[in-house]
Amino acid sequence: MVASTVTVFGGTGFLGRRIVSTLLEAGHAVRVATRNPERGNPAWADRVEPITADVRDPAAVARAVEGADAVVNAVALYVEAPGLDFESVHVEGARNVAEAAQVQDERKLIHISGIGASESSPSAYVRARARGEHAVREACGNAVILQPGVLFGPNDSFVSTLTAVTRLPLVPLFGWGETRLHPVHVDDVASAVRRAIEYPATAGRTFELGGAGTYRYREILVQVLAATGRRRLLVPVPFAVWHLLAAMAACLPSPPLTRDQVLLMRQDNVVGLGAAGFAELGITPRDFAATLSECLR
Repeated sequence: MVASTVTVFGGTGFLGRRIVSTLLEAGHAVRVATRNPERGNPAWADRVEPITADVRDPAAVARAVEGADAVVNAVALYVEAPGLDFESVHVEGARNVAEAAQVQDERKLIHISGIGASESSPSAYVRARARGEHAVREACGNAVILQPGVLFGPNDSFVSTLTAVTRLPLVPLFGWGETRLHPVHVDDVASAVRRAIEYPATAGRTFELGGAGTYRYREILVQVLAATGRRRLLVPVPFAVWHLLAAMAACLPSPPLTRDQVLLMRQDNVVGLGAAGFAELGITPRDFAATLSECLR
């Protein structure tokens, strides 16, 4: 392996921080390009180059990747807000990064998307992810696209939200809780980014990244209850009720539930049969149940 300079967009986010740490441990020089560089890990202070850049600004993106050997786009927007929407971040932003990366022929681009990205999805978020992948492929055919499942790990939002929900006297389910998920540990995805950068054979490929096991939503809640020592009744709630709650919450400044989140819980989110994944990258992913206690500390 030859050490390189890597620009990581979104390097202060949950996944971005782990990517930066993994690359530093591997001996790479890292630039953290984000709208708020001050949110980076203090432990990086003298080890990374912070750059203020918004993926929606082509000029700033071009400056951030200048001279870099590889580029990682780990920017994620899960809930739209005033001035921030899925289209500008996941489609136009993704295109800006890909076009800037393509300027240098030998430069590697790693684009983080998500399992199940589809332009026919009823979810605006999922459709934007799919259009973003298409924009990246158009601008940079050799880009590596990584599609992780729902991320979990220490200080995540997934397990922490479920932990909060299981404090309720009655725990509501989305429908009957039968939706299948493929939780993937954040550090395994960070390792996949490193391999995608270092392995020449990954160029131009798409990898779906799921953990060692798939779980129904109900099973995940049971795991969390067992790990926290709680006993609660799981109560099925029709999706029509969830959609109504999301519509009512839409008027709030920071809604706790959105229509897209409800739509995402109506369909399975698992690695497709025969899809390239961790095995092709030489990584054995962790299992959600086996590492749950680590997330609850």
